[in-house]
Amino acid sequence: MTLKKYKFNYYLNVNINKPLILFFHGFMGNINEFDEAIKLLAGDFSYLTIDLPGHGKTQVLGGDEYYKIEPTAQGIINLLDELKIDKCHLIGYSMGGRLALYLTLHFPERFIKVVLESASPGLATEADRLERVRRDAQIARKLSRSIIQNDFATFLSNWYSQPIFGSIKNHPEFERLLENRLQNHLTELTKSLQFMGTGNQPSLWEKLKDNTTPLLLVAGENDQKFRDINTEIANLCKLAQLKVISNTAHNIHFENPVEFVQNIKHFFNKQ
Repeated sequence: MTLKKYKFNYYLNVNINKPLILFFHGFMGNINEFDEAIKLLAGDFSYLTIDLPGHGKTQVLGGDEYYKIEPTAQGIINLLDELKIDKCHLIGYSMGGRLALYLTLHFPERFIKVVLESASPGLATEADRLERVRRDAQIARKLSRSIIQNDFATFLSNWYSQPIFGSIKNHPEFERLLENRLQNHLTELTKSLQFMGTGNQPSLWEKLKDNTTPLLLVAGENDQKFRDINTEIANLCKLAQLKVISNTAHNIHFENPVEFVQNIKHFFNKQ
């Protein structure tokens, strides 16, 4: 669907008797990110999946500033309006979780309950944000070299060697995950990293105290960094609860979709 500065690629499956979940993938993901979880949820929920700007088949029709989180959030709201979705549940993973939290805090009337998987409110200080911009620029250069060398697979292998991903490379479906990531365009991913990376996103820490939407924070047992971040979020936000999923790291819905979905169903169905 073309909406001003975006041409969104999305998939919508609606049963009017079932509540709807909007899904946001993480960096290098796409519309298929939550396929396994959706198979387990589809009996009880309608769902909307979207390729975020810089990913999959979604096109940014405006300038590079439309890869940023603020216009992206407004673009999502415009899409919901066009689809006549007044309120829904929301699930966001990693980068998609940061976008989900931004939407929750700025458009609370649109979301019933929100699940943030391995997400953060951004970086609290200007110094931290500048350092992250520098690091993201280094990663962007590596992506650019991958374009020249036609070696995206090597970049992905190095990416998933980061400590936050634990032992994901030993997962029996890891090759399938790589194939999914390889469907993206490197130039577009580079723009997403440059303009929607953590360093370029506004800090949401100060807004957490004003949150009015029930939040489920999901973190992996083996992802200490995001366990710590989400423990802090839960301490600051009275409507947030933290669930740590055993034997998983950063990509929980991939490593353990069954337990991930069990927690989602319990949270969304609880009165």
